[in-house]
Amino acid sequence: MKITPLLFCSYLKCPSKCWLHAAGEQASGNQYSEWLQSQNASYRSEAVNRMIAGKPADGHTVNPPANTLKTANWQLALDVTVASEPRSSRGSEAQTSSWPPAIPDAKGIDQSLLTSTATSVESLLHAVERIPSEGRGKAAQFIPIRFIFRHKLTKDDRLLLAFDAFVLSEMLGRDVSLGKIIHGDDHATLKVKSSALADEVRKRLDKIAALLASPTPPDLVLNRHCAECEFHTRCRQKALETDDLSLLARMSEKERKEFRSKGIFTVTQLSYTFRPRRRPKRQRDKREKYHHSLKALAIREKKIHIVGSPELKIEGTPVYLDVEGLPDRDFYYLIGLRIGSGESAVQHSLWADTVADEGC
Repeated sequence: MKITPLLFCSYLKCPSKCWLHAAGEQASGNQYSEWLQSQNASYRSEAVNRMIAGKPADGHTVNPPANTLKTANWQLALDVTVASEPRSSRGSEAQTSSWPPAIPDAKGIDQSLLTSTATSVESLLHAVERIPSEGRGKAAQFIPIRFIFRHKLTKDDRLLLAFDAFVLSEMLGRDVSLGKIIHGDDHATLKVKSSALADEVRKRLDKIAALLASPTPPDLVLNRHCAECEFHTRCRQKALETDDLSLLARMSEKERKEFRSKGIFTVTQLSYTFRPRRRPKRQRDKREKYHHSLKALAIREKKIHIVGSPELKIEGTPVYLDVEGLPDRDFYYLIGLRIGSGESAVQHSLWADTVADEGC
């Protein structure tokens, strides 16, 4: 089994997603996920055209053979496939590689199985920049590049670039300490020290190798990524069938483990643990804590439960504020105000067609 960028990126979002992709599970589809893919594809195409526009025809190449990288003389290569084979099929130089190691956390799993089935890595680099050697005896530098259409980048974006650099480094047998991410409408360039993330990439690869070596899928846990995942419908249906605790979105992993240690594995089981208690006088002015068991009870009974006797007091002039925008770009295009005045109300809408209009 090869660990590819798809599997690596999927694992960063959810182990179940990684396992499903590796198992060849048919995705049910997700419009947002498909939109993200199309946006990245079109952005990548545009960014590539911008990069090669100012370069001579012989200054760049497309999909060069991996075994020619060390002797290459191009400045920029596009769609570069790089791979690092399992130990058993690599030369003596590769035997000293720091990955793949034995995996102590993979209890009950044959380590030879991990080496033979899930320890090769492969990546399709969006682009690679080659910096010629600075003198005799010094090797040329290779800088992997990724294109991401979003303005704001996440740690997962940096780790995915670091994965590219790791695979390239393993294949070349030399350090690849720097990578670049080109992102946003302005095609800004972020330099990432991939060497600083190498240890974290190795740890993730170890866990992925153990995951793929297991014949059974990991425990299903719904999380925030589900809304944009192509397996959303499948996983939610299974969670509903098993009445899984992760259906309660506000429950953390630590809390789920605590409930399971007490023998509570389903939402229905949890619902029977709620016990209303009279609060001491000294705590009546304090906010009531959130009860997962009460939420579970509300789901089981299909009722709305209210803790205490909440009162809504509006003094003075009520003002209702609504802000709409694009958080990824820090651009807020609409501020709506509704000001109450007796039986009537006054409403204002402040629009900004462009970023420059925000300050007007």
